[in-house]
Amino acid sequence: MPVRNIVVIFLAMLASIVCYRTASRNRHVGTLAQAMNLVVDHYVDEVDDRELFEGAMVGMVDKLDTNSKYTPPSELPRFQESIDQEFPGIGIIVELDAKEKRLKVKSPIPKLPAFQAGLRAGDIILQIDEFDTQGKSLDECTKHIRGPEGKKVKLLVQRAGEKEQLTFEVVRAKIPIESIKGDRHNAAGDWIFTLENQPRIGYVRIVGFGERTTDEFKDALATFGPGAAEIDGLIIDLRGNPGGLLTAGVGVCDALLDEGLIVRTLGRGKVELESHTAKPDLSVPKTLPIVVLVDSYSASASEIVAGCLQDHHRATIVGQRTYGKGTVQKVYMLEGNKSALRLTFATYWRPSGQDIHKRKGAKDTDDWGVRPDPGQEVLITKELRDQILEARLDRDLNVIDGVNSTVEKPNSESPTKPKVEHSNDIPTPTPDPDEINPADVPKPIPEDPQMKRAIEVLMKQKEQSAAKLSAATAPEK
Repeated sequence: MPVRNIVVIFLAMLASIVCYRTASRNRHVGTLAQAMNLVVDHYVDEVDDRELFEGAMVGMVDKLDTNSKYTPPSELPRFQESIDQEFPGIGIIVELDAKEKRLKVKSPIPKLPAFQAGLRAGDIILQIDEFDTQGKSLDECTKHIRGPEGKKVKLLVQRAGEKEQLTFEVVRAKIPIESIKGDRHNAAGDWIFTLENQPRIGYVRIVGFGERTTDEFKDALATFGPGAAEIDGLIIDLRGNPGGLLTAGVGVCDALLDEGLIVRTLGRGKVELESHTAKPDLSVPKTLPIVVLVDSYSASASEIVAGCLQDHHRATIVGQRTYGKGTVQKVYMLEGNKSALRLTFATYWRPSGQDIHKRKGAKDTDDWGVRPDPGQEVLITKELRDQILEARLDRDLNVIDGVNSTVEKPNSESPTKPKVEHSNDIPTPTPDPDEINPADVPKPIPEDPQMKRAIEVLMKQKEQSAAKLSAATAPEK
């Protein structure tokens, strides 16, 4: 038999084997397609085949674990924004006013276009370009506010105490989604990363882990001066942080450690996929005392940070036991990048070798999550936690150490059409105390037992360090 014929036969056999294996692995696909066609053709009501497809995808993924998700095209932009930490808009937090049935400004975000243009908390937005907000949903309104970067959006506003309606033209920009926050804003809208009542204690909140978290974290640490000389200790607040990118959690740990394992991931069959170790450079001295605050809502990358720093004895962990999410998801783009599948493909393990994940049926006595250090568990009620969160959010949206700088006099050049400003170097006007509405002054944060304990730990460590230094430098008798 000619050699060419033998090669052809061999290739045909190989193709048959491949086709058989593919058909075997996907033997249910044909049945699923048949069922969908039957529903579309014969169900009593008309059915959209796209809805059936998305329902099938969601049902399939729901059979896996709670962290694997199918993201349809309608939800993909919002998911992508959370990872990229930015979206096109004007930098404004809005809500629906129950009385007016219109969009209301809850707060313009400091330093961003809406803030610089002069919009204030409490402004009722009547129109967005030609779109009337009367009776419209929050989603409908925000879709009209968002748009291409660099394009203007015109807002018609009714302001309390003003007879005439105001018009603002605001240029859309890339709005950053902050993952790092401090204790409060200064007059320019920048975060202050020290506690108001304890200015020698640094305070950095990490509310999520995205693409820019590591850089934001290092920038926050840089505000403490060379060698963090301006503070005696640092509190890293991870309470309520649901996690995010594994690489961001690794980056935060790497800024605080100069050696050692940070985390490793294991795939199917406990095969090691990745191992992350700290690099020699540090963002703060290794002698700087650190406390990490966690609670039952601290999950995923938050637990990587807390567990790593605890295992290396680099920080004291204070608060409540963490959530227990020790799985890693990979995002697979589908339909030409129009939808996505987040699929759990690995688990992550602490430097100590402990598995953080809380598996189905796990007991409180089992090892999962990150527990506070011995003697540092501080339990608080859900009601108190909610009160602290509400007051903190209110404080976050204000500047000048608790006074809302959006409460300012209308632009003197035009009381009905304030001048639109967009430059970041515009000085923020100081509010006239006589014109401050008491409703605009943020609520005081309730006493926070977990924060109080964190401060106590740092103060005690400071005293111990001072005592050791004193003993070391005391003259011999």
